[in-house]
This record gives sequence, structure tokens and C-alpha cells, in this order.
Amino acid sequence: MSIPDDSGPFRMGHIVYIGIGSNIGEKALQCEKAVTEILKIDRHRLLAKSSLYRTNPIGYTDQDWFVNSVIKIETDLSPSDLHQALKSIESQLGRKETHRWGPRTIDLDILFFDETEIKTEALQIPHPRLHDRQFVLIPLAEIDRNLIHPALKKSVTELLEDLKEDQGVEKL
Repeated sequence: MSIPDDSGPFRMGHIVYIGIGSNIGEKALQCEKAVTEILKIDRHRLLAKSSLYRTNPIGYTDQDWFVNSVIKIETDLSPSDLHQALKSIESQLGRKETHRWGPRTIDLDILFFDETEIKTEALQIPHPRLHDRQFVLIPLAEIDRNLIHPALKKSVTELLEDLKEDQGVEKL
């Protein structure tokens, strides 16, 4: 019995979870456009997609509410190449840099990349604040509640249960 090599159609790519958010313009449409653009990248395959959620802003709260979701994809890109691709999509969809946690047409964050842990100036995986944010954990739990955070060694369900405050997340 032969084992297929990594170059053929059976190649196993990296499993990645991406957080998506928008609070400017047609928020839900912006999130859907982002998914479409992510899937246009060669050899990206959608494995799961959460519902859209209406969420209150966190950090800088003097701004409009957000629409958030999470997707799970398979990709052949490296973490840094995927990060650059997501930044390019944000720019293409009209994101302008403002102050930290400020309003944005689209925000795309790599939440998890396989079980990889990366900490550089440009990129942190797992996302450093995902365990504190219901707007990430609720849609993440919808698509993979048993996913284990590689650094914290807890499931998404456990992380969600650890959050005591209601941060204002509701399914659209």
C-alpha cells in the first residue's frame, strides 16, 4: 500500500481559525465579503463557518457595535504569508488604521494555526486576547467547542465558562 505524497490532491494543509469583525458600514456584508476574499486565495478550503453575531465593542467602547464571526479553513500558506494575505484583504476592503481597538470596516485575525505558538512583533498565535472575548469564543464554540488552546491547555468551552461577565454577544 502506497502513501500519497504531499504534492497531490490528498495533501493535508494547516487548520486555521480566523476571527472576522466589522463595525463600519454594512457590517454583515463586509464580513461575508471577507470570507469570499479569503477563499479566493489559492488552495484555501472552508471547513466551517459560524453564524454572525452582534457584539458590543470592548476596549474602546465609544463606537458602534460589531458584527463578528469565525471561520475554520485549511490552507497551505505559512502563518506569516497568511497574515500578510489577511492584511491585504483588510486594505482591499477599505480598512484604515485608526487608534487601537477603534472602528474598522473589517478586522481579520488568525486565532489558531494548527497547534502552533508564535510570538513576534508582527504576529501572535494563538491570538493573545481570544480567551478574554466572548465575541471570539462564542462563534468559535459554535464550530469547534472542543478545540484546545495550545498555550492554556483548555477547550474553547472551558475558556467560555471561565468568562464571568456578559460582554453583549447575540446571534443575528
